[in-house]
Amino acid sequence: MLRKIFRFLFKLFLWFIALSVFSVLLLRFVPVPCTPLMVIRAFEQKADGEEMHSSHDWVSIDEISVHMQKAVIASEDDTFLTHNGFNFKAMQKAYESNKKGKKLKGGSTISQQTAKNVFLWQGRSYVRKGLEAYFTMLIELLWSKERIMEVYLNSIEMGDGVYGVQAAAQHWYHKDAKDLTAYEAAGIAAILPNPLKYRATNSSGYINRRKGKIVRLMRYVQLDYNAEAKDEK
Repeated sequence: MLRKIFRFLFKLFLWFIALSVFSVLLLRFVPVPCTPLMVIRAFEQKADGEEMHSSHDWVSIDEISVHMQKAVIASEDDTFLTHNGFNFKAMQKAYESNKKGKKLKGGSTISQQTAKNVFLWQGRSYVRKGLEAYFTMLIELLWSKERIMEVYLNSIEMGDGVYGVQAAAQHWYHKDAKDLTAYEAAGIAAILPNPLKYRATNSSGYINRRKGKIVRLMRYVQLDYNAEAKDEK
């Protein structure tokens, strides 16, 4: 009996590995049509008696302002171009801050956030965090940094029912993602910690201060997705 259970669990494990690798490989080449968060938000809207609404328009990395790419690196993950998926120093700082009872902080990289948004559900369980680490390693191994950035900027929540930078640019600034200025890109990046609470335009003093800080940090971001490949040569 135990042997049958072990065989079943082992086959289940092998199927999970095969399907997860296949899905990551597939999404290396095709746009992400929908994420678990989009589905969850739709059900939340229905439960609240609201009409389900969602805006999500995929655009290639070439159609996304360089300012937007620099803004999320400056605000969310300043070691994105050099780490292998995890920023252990940031994770340690977040742990120490949370242990002291301060406002909860995350140490997630852009790669981790991409893995969570595309393949998983929201939550803080150990199972979910373990799967996040697994999918983070997979996308770092099978995708380029440029592809990770492309999927990230096309998938994350950037407002109420607003997903991805093209929809966000239209929603907040009535323009395309490729036309965002540095300050406009900083405005979108500034609200990412809580896009349902904050506004990229007509912002609070707190968000305006974040915008200014992000714009200043963007000056130091050297956006070269091929830098690592060049170093290996």
